[in-house]
Amino acid sequence: MKRPKIHERIRSIAIELLDEQPQGLRYSELLRRIKQTEPELNPNTVNNCIWNLEVLQPQDVYKPVKGLFRLVKFKEPTPPELTRELQVGPLQSKLREDVFYPLFASWLKNDLEEVTHAIALGGNVFRDRWGTPDVIGKSESKRSDVIKGPTSIVSAEIKVDLAGLVTGFGQACAYKLFSHKSYLVIPSQTPDEEMARIDSLCQMVGIGLVTFNAKNSTLPEFRLIVRATKHEPDLFYTNRYVTHVEKELFS
Repeated sequence: MKRPKIHERIRSIAIELLDEQPQGLRYSELLRRIKQTEPELNPNTVNNCIWNLEVLQPQDVYKPVKGLFRLVKFKEPTPPELTRELQVGPLQSKLREDVFYPLFASWLKNDLEEVTHAIALGGNVFRDRWGTPDVIGKSESKRSDVIKGPTSIVSAEIKVDLAGLVTGFGQACAYKLFSHKSYLVIPSQTPDEEMARIDSLCQMVGIGLVTFNAKNSTLPEFRLIVRATKHEPDLFYTNRYVTHVEKELFS
């Protein structure tokens, strides 16, 4: 009968600690604080008691994102205006998506330094149902480089519509067919749970993830979350699509 009491005590301490932190605590921090509170506790026992705390006590604890424990009583309801945005689309900024294309093209080249040249596209430039990237760029070796590498293509899909995040992810995946790297660019206003899912998906398939302030084209504040993983596309499709923008991209 001693073990259940120890487990109950540890979980009780965890709840008390979380009650002091409305924003929640990461697993490692929660573990550290429990050990500070009860130094004599076995670390393995503590781990076994709290690693799935949200499953054992769902009425008290939940995870807004991976690795973060928070008390249910601190869970913030989705504001009505955000619910409407998720249902019907664009953020209240009413800024057109294509406003951000050249801004991201510049950021991709000058801040992230992923490309040596980038252009805004969008629309149906590639005349293909697989879609046209909103931004496409190339990365080439500089004349000053001692060792020169092959040219690579980088594509990006930008979304200001919170209801189109899944569609945007699918489009970014499709661009890997002809691009060496692909990026998905989404509003920083994306809810935490949605952001966590997209973050995980992008890491799984090697797509880069960038957030930005979709309400301010003057200061979009692009921020790299996940850097794209380079892979070898199908050069048949690379040549097929890049032909449409050869003059703009390689002049």
